Amino acid sequence: MTHEHPNHKWWTLFAMCFALFMIMLDNTIVNVALPSIQHDLKPSVENLEWTVNAYILVFATLILLGGKLGDRFGRKRIFMLGLVVFTLSSMACALAQSDTQLIGFRAVQGVGGALLNPLSLSILVAAFPRRQLPQAIGIWAGISGLGLAIGPLLGGFLTQHFSWSAVFWVNVPIGVIALGVTGWAVIESRDPAARTLDIVGTVLISASLFSLTWGLIKTANHSWVGIYTLSFIGAAILLGALFVVWESRMDDPMIPLAFFRIRAFTVSSVVVALVGVALFGVIYFLTLYFQNVRGYDPIQAGLRTLPTTMMILFVAPIGGRLSGRVGPRWLMTVGMAFASVGLFGLSFVDVGSSYNAIWPFQMLMGAGMALTMPAVSATGMAAVDRTKAGIASGVINASRQVGGALGIAVLGGIGTTLAADMWADRIANLPPRLHAEAERLVPLVQGGQGKQILAITHNPVAQANALESFVHGVEWALRTGAVLTLAAALVAGFGLAHMKARAGDEAPAGESAEASEVPPAVVEM
Repeated sequence: MTHEHPNHKWWTLFAMCFALFMIMLDNTIVNVALPSIQHDLKPSVENLEWTVNAYILVFATLILLGGKLGDRFGRKRIFMLGLVVFTLSSMACALAQSDTQLIGFRAVQGVGGALLNPLSLSILVAAFPRRQLPQAIGIWAGISGLGLAIGPLLGGFLTQHFSWSAVFWVNVPIGVIALGVTGWAVIESRDPAARTLDIVGTVLISASLFSLTWGLIKTANHSWVGIYTLSFIGAAILLGALFVVWESRMDDPMIPLAFFRIRAFTVSSVVVALVGVALFGVIYFLTLYFQNVRGYDPIQAGLRTLPTTMMILFVAPIGGRLSGRVGPRWLMTVGMAFASVGLFGLSFVDVGSSYNAIWPFQMLMGAGMALTMPAVSATGMAAVDRTKAGIASGVINASRQVGGALGIAVLGGIGTTLAADMWADRIANLPPRLHAEAERLVPLVQGGQGKQILAITHNPVAQANALESFVHGVEWALRTGAVLTLAAALVAGFGLAHMKARAGDEAPAGESAEASEVPPAVVEM
């Protein structure tokens, strides 16, 4: 906020929310379109996952660089560049004629998202006084929930009445409006101490994130303990270690390692990674379950994802307001416990489950995530000097995106492996003439494509066994997610045990106040 434009902080909030809405909309709107993409472009199961993973991989790899570029060259400037890249790449996705083209353009979208996401939060930190920051972040998180909430329904409508390409065209007018509002409303800010870019550190951490995310994604096709997977994870660890050594010797490091000596920041990074695991993994599986197993059309499937996303929309702003009263420890702990119970309840779905046995657990999971997200963002960002907001936001958002890749990779790997194993056992129940054919149908089983299996085999028993195998994998993937979110609750409960709620003090936004090292809603005891 500036003294010349005291009301621009609210227009800034609107601009950041509008751009974030576009990013979050893109996450869920694409998931609903996956079966239609599957039908039109005929991708393999692996390539279908890559329409999601390509975006996540690039996003996670470059998000720290996006935050640092904003701190160094101006957050507004880099944010607007991200809007241009994201909007143009959305157009290219809509025009894609093959699965490989779509995957490539989704990767370019990831570049735009990596510039947008961390800077939307750091621009808010620079614009708002500390007293109002939790409220602003609560609204910001709520609008992200609106994008998640509308995404499945809008995606279902566009896919059913137009085509899957329409889910990308919708980003274009949103991006143009966001660009105009940002150009008019947002006041430029940067870190005055960021004099260099630290090319070596940037390459090391980006390569480490790439190796880690790639290795996790490829576990769907390679053993967790195989040479391929261990090589990439080992490379990620080695590159990460070299990055730490390099940064410890730099006067102006890309990531101040002192961030991780602040308990609140470290806990926030871990918890938000586990939120990403649950959110991305669950939405991916439920979309395929609703459309491929239950046979809902895209609009019906979109409507049935609303209990989760609408709870995020309504509860996130409440969570932001509660942060100053009860403190982030309880919000994160209770929120993640709710999410864990919700995931565990969802893990009992079967091929013929009534929707009434599903939506209460969707609501519980959504409420849990909505309580957690504003508290995580506010605590992590306020734990560091606000002049470092860009890179701090990059670290937190990178944690969430790596968690998202982990969610699709780990939960996806568990789901596809167990589905294939059960299908292998069920082949013996099929007529002998179908045994050889059944072995080639594994990719369809892993995607829950019962109708295609019926069309190929003309055998209802084969279709039923395939769907049961797919749902078996989904069940155990969701149980794994429940365990991970319970771990997040424990991390928050014990990691923030020495913090209590406190009313935030007024401080001019953009000020490098010493007090900004302590979250506005919490204080060390």
